Amino acid sequence: MTTTPVDLSVYLVTDTAQCTARGRSVAETVALAVAGGVTAVQIREKHATGREFLRTVLEVADVLPERVTLIVNDRVDVYLAARSAGARVTGVHVGQSDLPPAAVRDMIGEHAVLGLSAATPDQLRAAAEDPARVHHVGIGALHATRTKADAPAPLGHAGFARLARLSGLPAVAIGGVTPADLPFLRDSGAAGAAAVSGICAAEDPRASARAYARAWFGTRNESLA
Repeated sequence: MTTTPVDLSVYLVTDTAQCTARGRSVAETVALAVAGGVTAVQIREKHATGREFLRTVLEVADVLPERVTLIVNDRVDVYLAARSAGARVTGVHVGQSDLPPAAVRDMIGEHAVLGLSAATPDQLRAAAEDPARVHHVGIGALHATRTKADAPAPLGHAGFARLARLSGLPAVAIGGVTPADLPFLRDSGAAGAAAVSGICAAEDPRASARAYARAWFGTRNESLA
């Protein structure tokens, strides 16, 4: 499998309800967050129709610079439709109850990025051993979160670090992640940290994203000063 290199460091997972509650579209929120330092965006639409989901993906793709990774959550059909429409979409992220990674890989091709949610040692071992060669795993929930109704029990820092060591794949932490968590996650070997409410529900998504980016990159990126 060959994929384009991606930067998962500061990973925004969108929530339409939280964005619109602040009077912004998802695309407007994403544009502000990317200006603040977000390096990857996953479009998650649990309640949208296929057409609505596709429209959101296309709108977000239009505002993203090429350096920012764009992932479609769950809906392989929406990813394929966006790609056919000429949008620059990077790949798909699926959960344990979605299509098996091998089936997803067959549909999206060898060059697309494939992420998989995993929360147990067995799930992480299966991901690492899968012939579909999952690109990265999302491990959570780090802390208690209300943005995902079926989120597993909180892992805490020690639990995340233990699972990240077991994974053998790049791991992104998700679930109630705040900027204060990022130095620990980075030092524990995480490939990145995902935020939902911390950015989507923020009064100023750009400033919030900048706080996450500063916490992850520290002084290595002068543009975040």
